Amino acid sequence: MAELVLTTFDWVPETPRGYVRDIRVRWALEEAGLPYRVDSVSFGERKAEHFSHQPFGQVPWLTDGDLSIFESGAILLHLGARSDALLPADPRARSEAVQWLFAALNSVEAASLPWSIFVFSGFTGDTPGWKQLDEFLEARLQHLEPVLAGREWLAGDFSIADIVMADVLRLVDRFDRLEKHPACRAYVARATARPSFIKAHADQMAHFAASD
Repeated sequence: MAELVLTTFDWVPETPRGYVRDIRVRWALEEAGLPYRVDSVSFGERKAEHFSHQPFGQVPWLTDGDLSIFESGAILLHLGARSDALLPADPRARSEAVQWLFAALNSVEAASLPWSIFVFSGFTGDTPGWKQLDEFLEARLQHLEPVLAGREWLAGDFSIADIVMADVLRLVDRFDRLEKHPACRAYVARATARPSFIKAHADQMAHFAASD
């Protein structure tokens, strides 16, 4: 079996630590018990080799033999094909997990990420733009709340869909935006209490701290 290599930045500022998206891949690899090593690229100087693996100059990407895969969702799908701990073997259950993976990326993160960028940048307040972003996120959370109130995980057993959805909601919860959505908040708490997340988070924090 080819060696799995996860590539992330060598360092990032303190604010995004714990939230850089290599944590999704670390989490999945830990859940599946797949051996891997972590490699680094410069945060400050992004060279041609970096862009050859990740055309937008972002992280992470995963190397699996002669395959190089970027975008966290694509990487998790690739790893899901390797392990029933990440995607169920049953076709119906697998389809449900995959649809929720895409829902996390395309429906929920599409609302949460712009909202979070505004919060990070300090552009909140009584403005039409902020109100529209907040209402967009609220609509997504209102639809998700009854779903998560009725199940432990999105598609039966824990899967890559939960890794992405919990990570997306975790960023929102950082700013107490889940206060009025107790099922969403409890879901994040369940997911982040898993030993695989705890290790992935600690490893990411230690990785960036080592370059301070």
